[in-house]
Order: sequence, then structure tokens, then C-alpha cells
Amino acid sequence: MKKSNLIIKNGLIIILIMHICWSQIAQTYPPLYLISIPTAGTLPRGTYTIEALLSKNGGFTPKLSVVFSDNFSFGVSFGIQKLIGNDSLFFNKTTPEVQIKYRVFDESNSMPALVYGLDTQGRGTYTDTLIINPDTITTVNRYEQKAWGMYLVLSKNWSFLGNLGLHGGVCKSISENDDEDKDLNVFFGIDKELDRSFSLLIEYDAALNYNDNKYELDDITLGKDKGYLNAGLRWVIMPNVMM
Repeated sequence: MKKSNLIIKNGLIIILIMHICWSQIAQTYPPLYLISIPTAGTLPRGTYTIEALLSKNGGFTPKLSVVFSDNFSFGVSFGIQKLIGNDSLFFNKTTPEVQIKYRVFDESNSMPALVYGLDTQGRGTYTDTLIINPDTITTVNRYEQKAWGMYLVLSKNWSFLGNLGLHGGVCKSISENDDEDKDLNVFFGIDKELDRSFSLLIEYDAALNYNDNKYELDDITLGKDKGYLNAGLRWVIMPNVMM
């Protein structure tokens, strides 16, 4: 059984490497996401992206997005846990999550681009049991970090020693409200091109709807009720591959 499980894991890792090395995009386009927050960036009709997120505990979440028009794309993702390591595989959910993105307005010299979207893919492990306090266990169906759900996002770019992009939006969870926190959430971020190959990414998720002050989660945060801050680098390895 362990040998079969190892073969499955190795096969998935090989497929991931093949996907990273293959893409239909022939040039560099604005980011669809910074690190995790969505942007108003879109791709031309007829293109697609294959992405993968590696997370703690050997988590692996591949995502395929297909662009049907210059303003509309549809994607699916599926989370796997314990892909890396000797433990048995298990899946976040039995059904895939979906990502829908529609660009309402294109960016102009004076106005930002506006995108309306839906993203049901959260981050971390999907669980149906979370500890609220030491004496009570309540059944709650949600990811460790909630999915964006329905969202609106604005993006504006300027040429300032390379591209400078600002992004901000508001979202509302539609499927992870068992914690009784149905507040709207806000997020914003920045990407700054350092040269033709590298860009600096910084984003902040206010986590107004996470209710994380009641949960014993192991996420890296700025402290209870202070949200999530991420930073990273995007490397354009070649015209059709980014890491």
C-alpha cells in the first residue's frame, strides 16, 4: 500500500514539473494574482494557465484556468494534502473549487481596471472541526484561510522605473460562514518591477471575516485580528514560464 501511495505521489510531482515547464502563453502579461489576492489582470482569448500552490504539511493545489474571451475566464482547482512525505494522501474536498473572472472595465490613463469574480478555493487544509475554546468543539466547514468568495477588485499600473501596479478589492465569503462571521473583507497589494525578470510583490488581507481570534490556527499572521501579510518575488524564467 505504501509503495502504491509513493508511486502516485511521484507521478503527481512529475506532472507538476511538466506543467510548470509548459504553457500556452507566449509573452508576459499582468499578474492574475499577486501572491494570493486577485488582481484585475486578464489574459487574451484562447490562452490558459496552469498553476500550483505548495503549502504546509505537504499540501499541493493545482489550478487550471481557461480564457474564453479577453474579459472572461473560468478555472478549477483541487487541493491535495500530504503529497510530500510518507503519510497517506487525502483531499481537501471531494469536489473541485471554481474560479470565475469577468473584467467589467479596462484600464485607461485615468481609470483603473475593474474585475468582478468568484473564487471558492481557500488556503490551507479544509476541515469540519475547529476548536473555539478549550471546553467546546464546534463543527465548522471552512479552509484555514477562507476563500475570497465573491469579490470586486481594482488595478492601476504606472510606468515608474519599470511597472508599478496597485491593487485593491472587497470580498464576501459565500460558502464558509459556519463560524457566523459574514462580514465583508478587504485586501490590497502592490507589485513593482525590479528589472525584466524580477518583480517584488506585497499584499495584505485584512481578514475581517475570518473570525480567527476564536480558532487555534497555525497560520503566520500579524497577530490576532490584524490580518495576513505576504511578500514575495516573481521570477520570469522565460517568456512563458513564471515562478
